[in-house]
Order: sequence, then structure tokens, then C-alpha cells
Amino acid sequence: MRHTAVLLSALLFASGAHAAGREACTNGHTRLPPTVNLRLDNDLFGGQDQGYSNGIQLTLVSPNLADYTDDPCIPRLARWVNRHLDALQPEGFEQRNMIATFAQGIFTPTDYTRRDLIEDDRPYAAALLVGLGYNARNDDYLQTTQLQFGLVGPSALGKQVQNEVHKMLGDETFRGWDHQLHDEPVFRIVHERMHRYSAGDAHNGRWGWDAISHYGGSFGNLATYANAGAELRFGLRLPDDFGSTPLRPAGENTAPTQHYNTGNRRFGAHLFVTFDARWVLRDITLDGNTFRDSHSVDKRPLVADVGYGLAAMRGRWKFALARYHRTREFEGQRQTPVFGSFTVSRAF
Repeated sequence: MRHTAVLLSALLFASGAHAAGREACTNGHTRLPPTVNLRLDNDLFGGQDQGYSNGIQLTLVSPNLADYTDDPCIPRLARWVNRHLDALQPEGFEQRNMIATFAQGIFTPTDYTRRDLIEDDRPYAAALLVGLGYNARNDDYLQTTQLQFGLVGPSALGKQVQNEVHKMLGDETFRGWDHQLHDEPVFRIVHERMHRYSAGDAHNGRWGWDAISHYGGSFGNLATYANAGAELRFGLRLPDDFGSTPLRPAGENTAPTQHYNTGNRRFGAHLFVTFDARWVLRDITLDGNTFRDSHSVDKRPLVADVGYGLAAMRGRWKFALARYHRTREFEGQRQTPVFGSFTVSRAF
């Protein structure tokens, strides 16, 4: 019942975010608009078609909030759900906001031509997720907690989405989807903490740099791991957020902002390099179904990502293009995964 409420709350959060933008929700004397982020991941950007094959995520970010249960800048149902999720909500912070996410991820083996079960390669899998998250900030410190529910299996529509995309691109479709993981409800709780270091007031100056460290983890039958890493940025008018990498919970311009100005149309751009290492206890896309027999592989416990890219901002818009290299995730994996990601963000 609670995961149904989270889903409905996230759906109403979407309409409420736009309404909040029209009503120009305020916190103190600063106009703080909601933000919408759309992220697209695909391994074709890395010259491959295997592993983490495709992903899409829509993130809806509230304005800065006075609190999570009474602020009119979030929909009424979201406020009701928040009263039942108070254990996830941070206290004692100067700034806070709320996010809702809708995501799908698709995972495939290397050989698309085979119809039989490829025992030494990763399982076919798709995940469809919805979630709510809570961000809280004090100056250059941010923490985020996200709760996600969804499905892994045929009901996540990975086969249908991938086939349609491949047909539109004129590519061959994968033929082994009959061996994908079975339907299974999944959940996870993600928590991460970040510190931002910069040389002076980098977001107001012209050229500057900053570094953002992070550590945290995830718990659930979808994924259980501990992670840590950092991001280094250099460029013109750095944004007042906690990273440009789109693969991590607070890396998509979701942080409560201190200096956002909707009337500022100056151009800004920066380069970024990011690193994240994970100690993985469970990954359902590699370990297989939790309660039923299914295809699985012997995953490696230590996995790392190295990414680099370019981000650009103009007025209410932000764009980020990145390329990621990942270490091998399971024993016998033929190629090290390489994939790209494109994120577009707009404040309303």
C-alpha cells in the first residue's frame, strides 16, 4: 500500500511542480523555481551494444521548501506521504527540497543473435522504477535520501522499448529476451552525502574550479552496495550544485540552490571528471531473481566508474554530455563497459 502511495505521490508531484512554477513559490525573498531533468543513457555512445544498454530517467525537483509536510509548493498527496516517511527526512538543515523520479534501465548480453540462454554472459533484464527523494543542504554540504519502488522483468517493458528503438535506428533486434529475469517487485533506499570545495566563490566569478566528494550506499533487493568517489570541475561560472555527473542521486542539478536567479541569462560552461567506486553485495541484474531460479552470473564485488564530459548553462537551461568507462562487473565479461549519457535540465 505504501509503495502505491509513493507512486501516486510522484505522479501528482509532476503536475504540482509545474503549478509551483506558475505560482512562483518563494522561500524567504528568493524566487526558487522547480526543475525538470531528463537523462538518456546509451552504450551506442560508447561504440557498444551490451551490458547497460539503455536508460532513461525523468527527475522532477521541487523549489526550496520550508518543510516536507506543510509547504504549498509540493502537492497535497506528496505532503500526506511525507508525513508517513518522516524517518527519511533530514532535520536541522538551512535548505531542503524534494524530488520525484521515473526511470527505466535495460541490460543485455553481448551477442544479440543468439536465442538460447547465454550462460557465461549477463542476463537479459529491465527495471522500471518510481521514487521520491529528500535533499538537505547547509552551505557546501548536501545529503540526499531516496526511496525507489518498481519492477524487474517482462512487465518493465525492456524488450518492447529496445526493439522499437532499434527498429527506428535500422539496427538488428536482440533475440534472447525469452530468457530475461522473471517479474519481481523491487525496492531500494539510497543515501549519499556530499562536500563541495572551491577556490573562492566559483559560481559567481568568471573562471573557477571546484571538487565534490561523495560517499554513501544503497540497500534493497534491487541493489545493495557502498560507494565513494569525487568529481572535479573547471570552467566559466560554475553552477551552485553538487556535480554534473548524471549517474548519481544528486548529480542532476537536484540540490537546493543558494544563488539561483531565473533572470540570469549569462552563459556558463565547464568540463568535469568524475570517479565512483562501489563495493557491491547485490545487483539483481547480475545475481538474478531473489525468490525464483533464473539466469545469473558471478559478479565482481568491486566496480568502478570513470567519467568525463562537458556541461553548459544558459538562463533556465542546463545541458550535460558525458562518457563513462566501467570496470568489468562479472567474471568472464568480454568487454569493459563504455556508454554515454546526455542530460537536459530546465527550471520553470
